[in-house]
Amino acid sequence: MDAFAVAVTNGMTKKNIGIGMAAGIGLCFGLFQGLMPSAGFALGSTFSSYIQAFDHVIALLLLGFIGGRMVYDGIKGEKDSQDGSRLTLGVLIAQGVATSIDALAVGVSFAAVFKSPMTMLAAAGIIAGLTFSLSFIGVYIGKKSGDFLNSKAQIVGGLILIGIGVKIFVEHVFFQ
Repeated sequence: MDAFAVAVTNGMTKKNIGIGMAAGIGLCFGLFQGLMPSAGFALGSTFSSYIQAFDHVIALLLLGFIGGRMVYDGIKGEKDSQDGSRLTLGVLIAQGVATSIDALAVGVSFAAVFKSPMTMLAAAGIIAGLTFSLSFIGVYIGKKSGDFLNSKAQIVGGLILIGIGVKIFVEHVFFQ
């Protein structure tokens, strides 16, 4: 759901978004959501405490920085070559990592549940496919919302990213 919300934000803040960009965003988020639990599964329980100790901080910092930059640019009225937000490959990868880093720790717990690597790969494939689909749809939902919000979409999108980072942090610190 975090990847979906960030995809909506990306759709809100990009003015000229097409099917290729929507598919790219979905692919990036789906890929990270599928790879992170797989990597956690491979790491096993050896590193789970280290991953869980910092995943929420990394997500907060990445999303806070990206969201803060969007709010700042939105307030200053800066646009990236008449096309809304600065959604570069680097920003997209940072979003993919930030929204999926907690899945790395989940993958560690999968090592205790799934005895067969094939079962884990099937689960990762389902996670990746579902995330791709929801993110792809989210971009278009965001596009409609962005058209409605017009010039304030970048500020709203940045606040959403910051909110997601805070949500991840608060859930980890207070509810785990």
